[in-house]
Amino acid sequence: MAVPVFTARDVETAVSPHEAYDAVRTAFMAFARGEWSMPPKVYVTNYPAGDFRAMPAIGGGHALLKWVTSFPGNPARGLPTVTGLVVLSDSDDGRLLAVLDAAAVTALRTAAAGVLAADTLCRPEASSYAVVGCGVNGAEAARVLVARGASPIVWDVDEERRRTVAERLGVRAAASAAEALTCEVVLTVTPGSEVLYAANSLEPGQHVSMMGADGPGKAEVALDELGRSHLFCDDWEKASSKGIFEPRVRLFVDDWEQASHGGEIARAVEAGVLGRDDVTELGAVLTGDAPGRQHPDDVTLFDSTGLAIQDLAVAKTAFAKADELDLQTLDL
Repeated sequence: MAVPVFTARDVETAVSPHEAYDAVRTAFMAFARGEWSMPPKVYVTNYPAGDFRAMPAIGGGHALLKWVTSFPGNPARGLPTVTGLVVLSDSDDGRLLAVLDAAAVTALRTAAAGVLAADTLCRPEASSYAVVGCGVNGAEAARVLVARGASPIVWDVDEERRRTVAERLGVRAAASAAEALTCEVVLTVTPGSEVLYAANSLEPGQHVSMMGADGPGKAEVALDELGRSHLFCDDWEKASSKGIFEPRVRLFVDDWEQASHGGEIARAVEAGVLGRDDVTELGAVLTGDAPGRQHPDDVTLFDSTGLAIQDLAVAKTAFAKADELDLQTLDL
């Protein structure tokens, strides 16, 4: 049996930013409605070096398993942070249908999820965008934003990396991290080893898609900022009319089960600062079963841990183009 193999270039050729965005949106909604399913990802750790992750999912006539790594120190060794394979199968008869480069699938779906959350939760009039972190996933996030009509500024601690991404996409490199972090819409795509938003640093009306803290011990936002969701009133009209309004931090996640154990909010859950009722899953907002932003001055935070259903959506989209591409095959 000849199984098509999608290299990183093949994945990028097969799935445009718009197609990835639409596919990930469909996956979130299918998951929220119980039409697609997945168990939480399994971590096999070798900290502080990095970790391995096994991520299965099933839906829409296909099943998937992604075996992927995250080794943040690898670029200093000339190696990629993320490597691995995505295996796509027919869910009705178990046939292996395709093998895909995991890093390329991960970059596309991570970017699409971050931009989708931003579009769903930011203020409609938002006009300033930033991507913080210009690694593979951050660069892809900037590419998806540009494809959807935004002109983000980009920042990375590595000057050459941020300039390279800015030049490639025709956007501006931020003058400083502070400039990027104060934009109205921010996608943080860092290794999660350093807190970017200290206590009381988030601006009224701001949205941040937190893409970097996708494993234990990682954080991009201070615990005090996550806890601010408890501190403010619920009756905005009454409060603002009396001049006592303060913005509320509203928290959204891709999946509660996964985020509460390995995401940005995990520290707050463990400390008893947050519970299940304090966060909303993005899929429920997309299906209309839960509210998103409720006031222009709300601060909205999206905790992205990366879901196998997102990988499944991108892999399905790529596989549908298999006959259009000159792919290598794996003979089994």
